Order: sequence, then structure tokens, then C-alpha cells
Amino acid sequence: MRRIPLHKLIDLKVDFAFKQLFGSERNKHITIVFLNAILARTGRDTIKEVTFLNEELGGQYDGDKQSRLDLLVKTQSGEHINIEMQLSNQDDMMKRTLYYWSRLFAKQLEKGKGYRTLLPTITINICNFTVFNDLSHYHTTYHLYEDAELKRLRPIDDVLEVHFIEMNKFLKAWHDKKLQPLDDILARWLLLLGMVDARKEKVYTEIYEELEELAMKDENLIDAFGTWEELSQTPETRFAYEMRLKAIIDDEARLSDAKDKGIELGEERGIEKGIEIGKAAGRHEERLQLAKNFLALHVELETIQQATGLSIDELEKLKRHM
Repeated sequence: MRRIPLHKLIDLKVDFAFKQLFGSERNKHITIVFLNAILARTGRDTIKEVTFLNEELGGQYDGDKQSRLDLLVKTQSGEHINIEMQLSNQDDMMKRTLYYWSRLFAKQLEKGKGYRTLLPTITINICNFTVFNDLSHYHTTYHLYEDAELKRLRPIDDVLEVHFIEMNKFLKAWHDKKLQPLDDILARWLLLLGMVDARKEKVYTEIYEELEELAMKDENLIDAFGTWEELSQTPETRFAYEMRLKAIIDDEARLSDAKDKGIELGEERGIEKGIEIGKAAGRHEERLQLAKNFLALHVELETIQQATGLSIDELEKLKRHM
């Protein structure tokens, strides 16, 4: 299955790399298989077709990772599904998730249309950190329930669905041999995401060895691996990926430093204030500098947009003044 050294593969948990693999028309069949695995869709409920959408929901407040959602699709039945890849823990996952979900849900309502036209909206968060310390399972799903009888809403009103996948819990379960990837499609895809850890500069060869065996019975896995290798070797994609990874690492360092300063302040809300400072500091300037680097190398605007979160209008304006 391998055609390049494993250490040359990009980390698919970096949002830019994730979108290159799962957000492409060319790889739509891979995206559909992945979504059906996460949502446990089978039979008549299976997702058969998706349309990729671009929506700007974030970027309005300090700390928003990008202005564009990582991956947003619309299914053949009209459902909106947003997949967010979260590499860093900023201690705001639940509220950020509900904010994004509500904005995406509300954007469906066109002028003159009634509320009954609103269709289910699904958010999927793939997190490289622990979200729920009191829950052991790596994949948790949330809907609206009635408190006393724990009964979900009738299908026509059951429009909220939120998934959290915690990669550290998943990898621990796999290492502890509590999973059977041969019979679990989702486990196969999560192994693919977990094989490379760019921040630790580590590749899990034991995961690769299992994926090799699994790929013998899964053509979609072979296709995904081949595309992953191709992306890892494309100079333009590689450069954009490395710049995005650097920005993430710099953000984490700044956030950690801000937390430390908040503790030193000894104020009642010192840590919280420190985090806010860390999220805001230098973020826009950093994106502009990244964009300038890309433009100097004649990288396509769409690629720069995905790597920096800047709008096409901003990039075109920046290009005119270079």
C-alpha cells in the first residue's frame, strides 16, 4: 500500500489536510463512506450523495479558528452536516459547537419560508484531546430528549444531532485491543486519522501494519491512502499544510503562555482573561503574513483561503498591493 516513507505523510488531523482529503469532489465517495460510518447509517437511511458547501460562520469573535467551516455538506435529503477537526483544546468546545450548530441551522430559513421547512443539522467534532473527562467511550452522540422519560422528539422535529469523537480515547481503546476494526468501519477511518502525529513528530507503524491488512478488504481505504500519499507529495499542498501546522503550534504556545500569565496575575478571572489574550494576539497579522508567503509562491487563492481562513476578497486585495 505504501509508495513513500511513512514519515513523509501529512497529519490528517490538521484541518487543512483533513479538508484536502475529505472535502474534494474527486474523493466524494470516500467522504460518503466516512459519514455513513460516523452516523451509523445503513439500508434506506444511507447517505448516497453529498454536495460540498462553503459557509462563513466563525471568525466573528476572538479565538475563532477560521472564518470557514472545516467541512460542510448537504445530503440528498437536505440535511446539513458539518465536520470540524479540532487539534487544540481551547476549553470552549460545547458552547462553540452549539453556536456553530445554531448559526448553520438558522441559515436554512429563507425569506418567506416557514419554520417547518428547517431540516436536520448535524455537527461532528473530531477532537485530538479529551472533551468529557467523565465519559469513557470515544464516540458520543447528543440529541434533544425529554427529561423524565428520556424520549426523543418525533422525527419531523428531531433536528439536532451532535457528535464528539475523541481521538486520544479511540487510540487508547485500540491499543488496549478493545476494538475490532475488521468489523468496524469507523474504527478503520479513525486509525487512518490517528496514524500520524505531526506535533509529536511520530508515525505509528503498528497502525499502518493493521491498515495494510484491512485495506485488502476495503477498496475505499486503499483509495484514501493513495490520495493521502499524493497530497503529501504535492509541493503546493505540502507548503500550505506546513504553514497551517506552524500556525496551530504557535497558537498553542501563545495560549499556554497566556494561561501561565493569567495564573501569575492571581486575579479572580485571571486565567480566563489570559486565555482571551492568547486567542486574540497576533492572529489576523499571522494570517496575513501566511497569505503573503503563499501569494509570493503563486499558490491558488482557494488553497490560500482554506489554509488561512481569509476571504477571497481579502486575498485579492492583498495580491493587488504586493
